Amino acid sequence: MFEFQQYLGFILAMTVVTLGFWLMIFLVGFVQYWAVGATMELIKEKKAKKQAEQEQIG
Repeated sequence: MFEFQQYLGFILAMTVVTLGFWLMIFLVGFVQYWAVGATMELIKEKKAKKQAEQEQIG
C-alpha cells in the first residue's frame, strides 16, 4: 500500500497543479480585461481627436 509520505507528496503535487491552473485562469482573464480596456480607450481617444479636428475645421 501507500505510505503516509507518498500520500503527502501526492497532495502537495495536486495542490501545486491546482494553484497553477487557477493562476493561469486568473492571468488569462486579467490580460483579456487589460487588452479590451486599452483598446476601448484607444478608440475613445481617436474619436475625441477626430471630433476636435472637426470642430476646428467647421
